[in-house]
Amino acid sequence: MTHDSHVAKTATVKNLFDSSLAGDTKQRIMELHHHSQRLWGNMTVAQTLAHCTSGLEMAMGVINPKRAPFPANVMGLLIKPLVFGNDKPMRRNSPSSPELFSADHTKCDFERERGYLIAAIDRFANEGAACCSQHPHPFFGPLKPQQWAILMYKHIDHHLRQFGV
Repeated sequence: MTHDSHVAKTATVKNLFDSSLAGDTKQRIMELHHHSQRLWGNMTVAQTLAHCTSGLEMAMGVINPKRAPFPANVMGLLIKPLVFGNDKPMRRNSPSSPELFSADHTKCDFERERGYLIAAIDRFANEGAACCSQHPHPFFGPLKPQQWAILMYKHIDHHLRQFGV
């Protein structure tokens, strides 16, 4: 595969820079309610919304997690082309950086967290590549803006599927 064909393939993968997809994602978020039950995992719906916002803050350089230790950091580089080259959803119980989790679930208010997530999606989608972090992803290493946009869609989609929306 040439570099140009890889770039063209990546451009067709669902990503959060697509305003229509960002709108659909926000609609799915609005289908959640504070009693939504998870299908897997252990976070409450409010914690999950806060976690998704933290993911977007990482993509925008607000949060800069530490790199994963060896061998996870090498594994991330190896599977990076597979993750960013298609629309395959993330696996259940995929690992995440500890910095992206709220320490206290009692401080996560559903309505507030939902509002924060929608605002973060709007900022990310509207500002596009200009808002993307230069800080390396903890698992995948350095990412281009388009890769951040693919990962942010996959991450939020993963958690919306976790709650059946």
